[in-house]
Amino acid sequence: MTIPNGKKIYFASDNHLGAPTMEASRPREKKFVAWLDEIKQDAAAIFLLGDLFDFWFEYKTVVPKGFARTLGKLAEIADSGIPIHYFVGNHDLWMNGYFEEELGIPVYHKPQEFKIQNSEFFIGHGDGLGPGDKGYKRMKKVFISPFFKWLFKWGHPDIGMRIAQYFSVKNKMISGDDDAKFLGEDNEWLAVYSKRKLEEKHRDYFVFGHRHLPLEIQLNESSKYINLGDWIQYYTYGVFDGESFQLKTFQKD
Repeated sequence: MTIPNGKKIYFASDNHLGAPTMEASRPREKKFVAWLDEIKQDAAAIFLLGDLFDFWFEYKTVVPKGFARTLGKLAEIADSGIPIHYFVGNHDLWMNGYFEEELGIPVYHKPQEFKIQNSEFFIGHGDGLGPGDKGYKRMKKVFISPFFKWLFKWGHPDIGMRIAQYFSVKNKMISGDDDAKFLGEDNEWLAVYSKRKLEEKHRDYFVFGHRHLPLEIQLNESSKYINLGDWIQYYTYGVFDGESFQLKTFQKD
């Protein structure tokens, strides 16, 4: 992927739109749309690293109600020719064609590698990677199993959405508050995971979301782990201009 002169690559993650309610998340949604409006002026591509929604499940002919401002803006940007790449998170695991067919946005269910300009990127949401968290890894296998998806589709969408929202808020999964504390470089599991991946192949940047904490950790002389933070507390995003990667904060209200 080549970056034209004057253009940049943008990265964002963890908006959790719809949490704790649609009304409460609307100011955050408007702020995110304002950011998209701003960056479309010089964006060569946009990477969204998951959990854009607090819950998303695609039935055969039904998708969740709401998010019109965000979906409309993404469609506008994609239609203008700016590529958007979407990585599912642990709250929107169940994407199944809507983004590709309706918005023209490719969706990735696993981390992917991209060569951008002369830099090697390893990009993903980050859930289930690295050491520990065995309980979640087992739960994720259940959630992505064909039987679980069939079981969930069997019920009425109104019931399914209500159950999903209840558990998301009840378990405080919307903000990651229990996890959003810096654990130290040796204990940040995505940094540990990144170091292990470096043993098999060089990458310049490992970019993840999921932690809800803006982080930049130098892994060695030429490799860096970056966590994008979130759009709940920090409103942070990443920018790559072809030479360096920066974490920035969107200030506009």
